[in-house]
Amino acid sequence: MSRFQVKKVAVLGAGVMGAQIAAHLVNVKVPVVLFDLPAKEGPKNGIVTKAIDNLKKLKPAPLGVVDDAALIGQANYEEHLEQLRDCDLIIEAIAERMDWKLDLYKKIAPFIGANTIVASNTSGLSIAKLSEALPEEVKPRFCGIHFFNPPRYMALVELINTPTTQASYLDALEGFVTSNLGKGVVRAKDSPNFIANRVGIAGMLATMKEVENFGLTYDVVDDLTGKKLGRASSGTFRTADVVGLDTMAHVIKTLQDTLSIETDPFYESFATPTVLKTLLEMGNLGQKTKAGFFKKVGRDVLRFDGESKEYVAGGEKADEVYGRMLKKPAAERLKLLRNAEGKQGQFLWAILRNSFHYAAIHLAAIADNARDVDFCMRWGFGMKQGPFELWQEAGWLEVAKMIQEDIDAGKALCKAPLPDWVFKGPVADAGGVHTSAGSWNPTTGTFAPVRQLPVYERQHFPESVLGANAPKAETAGKTVFEDESIRLWTLDEEVLIASIKTKMHAIGGGVIEGLLQAQELAEKEYQGLVVWSPDEMFSAGADLQGMMPAFIMGGAKAIEGAEAELQNAMLKLRYSNVPVVSAIRGLALGGGCELAVYSSKRVAAMESYIGLVEVGVGLVPGAGGLTYIARRAAENMALSTSKDVLPFLTEGFTAAAMAKVGTSALESRKLGYLLDSDIVVPHKDELLFVAINEAKAMYASGYRAPHKRSFPVAGRSGIATIRAQLVNMRDGGFISAHDFHIGLLIAEVVCGGQVDAGTLVTEEYLMAMERKAFCGLLTHPKTQERIMGMMSTGKPVRN
Repeated sequence: MSRFQVKKVAVLGAGVMGAQIAAHLVNVKVPVVLFDLPAKEGPKNGIVTKAIDNLKKLKPAPLGVVDDAALIGQANYEEHLEQLRDCDLIIEAIAERMDWKLDLYKKIAPFIGANTIVASNTSGLSIAKLSEALPEEVKPRFCGIHFFNPPRYMALVELINTPTTQASYLDALEGFVTSNLGKGVVRAKDSPNFIANRVGIAGMLATMKEVENFGLTYDVVDDLTGKKLGRASSGTFRTADVVGLDTMAHVIKTLQDTLSIETDPFYESFATPTVLKTLLEMGNLGQKTKAGFFKKVGRDVLRFDGESKEYVAGGEKADEVYGRMLKKPAAERLKLLRNAEGKQGQFLWAILRNSFHYAAIHLAAIADNARDVDFCMRWGFGMKQGPFELWQEAGWLEVAKMIQEDIDAGKALCKAPLPDWVFKGPVADAGGVHTSAGSWNPTTGTFAPVRQLPVYERQHFPESVLGANAPKAETAGKTVFEDESIRLWTLDEEVLIASIKTKMHAIGGGVIEGLLQAQELAEKEYQGLVVWSPDEMFSAGADLQGMMPAFIMGGAKAIEGAEAELQNAMLKLRYSNVPVVSAIRGLALGGGCELAVYSSKRVAAMESYIGLVEVGVGLVPGAGGLTYIARRAAENMALSTSKDVLPFLTEGFTAAAMAKVGTSALESRKLGYLLDSDIVVPHKDELLFVAINEAKAMYASGYRAPHKRSFPVAGRSGIATIRAQLVNMRDGGFISAHDFHIGLLIAEVVCGGQVDAGTLVTEEYLMAMERKAFCGLLTHPKTQERIMGMMSTGKPVRN
């Protein structure tokens, strides 16, 4: 087949998942039309309209920018099936009823395009059986595509082929889902609930069973099975509430209906837990009904008590000794838990043993290799490590013996012994299922390498599993310079990369020196400079903690010099004669935001959160952020017919004064921290590839630094207008007196001070005003309270 191009997608079913899948398609600029049944009353598209309106209210937000809900096309099966002919991909996401899905397939079949891929977003129904309703010519283009909720944020998508699915179509779909939607794709076998839900839901059921065995409360269990265990912070029961207890019950029923004791030795542990039945009977379905295992009443979170069937005071924490145990190295950790005398420790060992046991027994039936199981649990269930990774890290054979001893002693959930490949042969010899050659495939008896597709050439450092010994970005390439603050290196001798190494990538003196050195080196020897770090943060801002000793010793004057150096560094980057590209992922706050906006270009992952947040610690942006806001306002005014800069200043002033942070790269663009010319990259692992190519393209096209220009400011009249608004907010109780003071200082800088409207100023002039405001606030008691509060608790102080 020729290159698979997705010009338009149809999503069938405007339920929670279908609507959110449509929203994510809009996020990544893929035209989409959302279908559902015709409404019985009112406009025929009423069901879809309501679903799209609901997207605007959902949390976490499925849309990068709420206004983009209007970009989702609306259709119904009665009037608009002809629109399917123009779609390159059709994703069916209706309710999990085999008969409903088969009936819909018969209805849409005459309208499916000749090269259209059709995929069912089922969470566990047989893909082969679903395909039976489709015409023979469509079957090669049909597969399962299982997104996880919420689809914008969850990395995992499982693709499931049928015996008739043509490999080229599946490869093409994997490329699209990976690069265009930003997902981690795992190929799953067509077995009940596929990989992630099979292992994950079985794990949740096993956990509930062990909770009964050990008599623990739900809040204690969530404390034990959340971040402390390297899993999603919501733990077990809060996760169930978020997923929806009705949804969980449906997945459990799929296991019960499609499996048996003959096909799954753990079958007896799949009984619907009594407490889950009780909650379902009460209509308490979790977050969607505001009551499940937990219920929020005011600021209190209550937990359900199975005996009294009432909600009682919650918030109980696990014994601290187990928190300390869970910080130990893997081998020591598992031994301590297995030998623990307390119920909480015994419970933790039991659920880990059960997960190892289940994954080993079912590996051959559900997945091509062990890597796919671990990726599914990481990307679909928020675990830091999959079960095989933890087992291998703790010592493969030793842990295997511990598991088998428990099985023989009747402590495990079933009597099925671990497979022979666990104890002898290549896995035992290698010390685990993951090796440099690949991950264990029990069907072929070999270590399966990572699948090679053109899309993965765009990932310099893709996610890997423990034991694979994949190249690490921290040591890859050729190092040009490195110290404790920064590493300067190159992959290809053409583009220099600067990777910040400080905690939270805070920008202090060492980082500034490193960036200046990088810029000078790039101008002399390279085509460009890319600022990129391999972990999930661009920069949390200036190093306040490092700044405090200098302030204590030398006062504000000592800080003024450091601020001037930081501002000069920003201008050096802005006026560099080779392009400087900031590759942003995660947080880019305060000084991190300023570093980004002073770069020649920005390449941002979809999940980038960018903003000037200094107000939170009682300061104003001091590294050129306010100067940037003033300059951009003037540039935007120049593109219009207006001669008044103030209207173009409002958005930027408000963002800085209210410490607004874009909740996505798309919203960060709306706030002005990304430009229309900047690139949003859906997949985080493609960020470096795109940034390097952008730098090379800019260099090849003859990049030159922008001219230094003076620009007009709003002046004293602009300050007066903003001041009046701030007075109203202060007097109305919306902001404190100190917020008012800081807001007025921000207004004075972005308006250029007490000058006439339209006065031309330079960046250096405004930066001097920034420094003065920043250093003056450092001496203010209220600002010092905010700084100390943030440094000690990590939370802003409102004073």
